[in-house]
Amino acid sequence: MELDQKDLKILETLKESSKLTVNKIGKRLRLPITTVHNRIKKLEKLGVIKNYTINPDYKKLGKDLLVYVQVSVNYTTPTGEKLHQEDIAKKIKKLTDVEEVNIVAGVTDILIKVRLENMEALNNFIIKKLREIPGVDKTQTIVVMNQI
Repeated sequence: MELDQKDLKILETLKESSKLTVNKIGKRLRLPITTVHNRIKKLEKLGVIKNYTINPDYKKLGKDLLVYVQVSVNYTTPTGEKLHQEDIAKKIKKLTDVEEVNIVAGVTDILIKVRLENMEALNNFIIKKLREIPGVDKTQTIVVMNQI
């Protein structure tokens, strides 16, 4: 699959604001509306554009705390049952307030992005939700001080 400069410019414009109409994108990039429309449809069909989303102001939603949690996995339960990293990650993804779950290489096995109201909510998330998932062994939390 080859993308040319027009495709890349359309993608960059949509990343800035997926709310823009085809007409506005065409004007901004000096491209005909039909060209923009056809290229967007092609990018969707190819799976380059997976979805359209929003970028909320989390402070206004009362979610002032952004944290990353590194999880080390224990692949065997106390009863000897074998666990799979991907299954554990899928269970984590279902937890409220979890934005992203990534299986990673390195010191830990899974990296989670979580948005919460405050430190008390973080404490509850780690102790009462995350650590209750079988296979979650150790956690290390990184609190974001400022997002640029």
